[in-house]
Amino acid sequence: MAHLSDPHARDAARAIKRLVEVDFLSRPGVVGVDLGEKTARGRGTGELAIIVFVRRKGPAAQYTLPSDVLGVPTDVVEDVFQPHHTVAWAEGVNGAERHHVIRGGIGVGPGRAVRFVPPDVPTAADYLVAGTIGALVTPRGRHTAMALTCFHVACVDDAWAVGDPMVHPSRVDGGHPFHDRVGTLARAALSGAVDAAAIRLTTPHWLPEVVGMGRVEGHARAEVAQRVRKRGRTTACTEGVVASTDAVITLDFGVGLGVRTLRDQIRVEGPFGDHGDSGAVLLDDLNRVVGLYCGGSRRRAFANPITPVLDQLGVDLLA
Repeated sequence: MAHLSDPHARDAARAIKRLVEVDFLSRPGVVGVDLGEKTARGRGTGELAIIVFVRRKGPAAQYTLPSDVLGVPTDVVEDVFQPHHTVAWAEGVNGAERHHVIRGGIGVGPGRAVRFVPPDVPTAADYLVAGTIGALVTPRGRHTAMALTCFHVACVDDAWAVGDPMVHPSRVDGGHPFHDRVGTLARAALSGAVDAAAIRLTTPHWLPEVVGMGRVEGHARAEVAQRVRKRGRTTACTEGVVASTDAVITLDFGVGLGVRTLRDQIRVEGPFGDHGDSGAVLLDDLNRVVGLYCGGSRRRAFANPITPVLDQLGVDLLA
């Protein structure tokens, strides 16, 4: 039996998981594959397993999953994952906190309304979108301030364009599309491990810190069993523990973008964020950014590893 805390066993299990993850994800109802602790009757066993996330749990045979792969056991876990922006009717907005200085951990959203149709929403209409500014960044080789968030917050669908106005507070939260404009969409990436965008700030009022957590001190790689914190628009400050850095999940980004697979994602177990928190950064105990929160469920959260986010956007953290 491979123990959960054995790093050599985890390396071996990672290689085995990569052999089967594409096959497992192709099975109807499977939404993710990861490494983690096998459970039995709701209790952890301490045994390292290949975790297979499914929309509705049933016998492993229902998904034609083997009980083990080359000696690594499998474990079927029921859950459904979603991108964690928030969507509201264009006709009815809510009030939310307003910050006169732009920094990480505050709400943001496109100035434009976006057309959504069922099944993404109950009724076809123009909707407003909101998420979170995670941290401030700067283009490599330049000294321009940008705000980091998720692709599905700033771009939303396939009608996005560089120069799209961005608003704080978001229009969902009562922001005005002109008077509350704080920047424009500058860069975006939606790829194998990254769901990210950078907003060029047009206001001089900004600080390279996260509300309630202080100044950002660079970035680092997430580690299993590491404590992390985030500050999001919806759930504010929360903390959790990294359960894995090997998650492969599918997220449905809606009409025009469809279902995408994100690999090598950071998984945090337990309630950590909710709709509207996408774009928040995960900070370690040294206030280094380790991830970019993109979605999940009420039971667990997922984040892009920060290094590919920065590399694909061509930016560095402002610290």
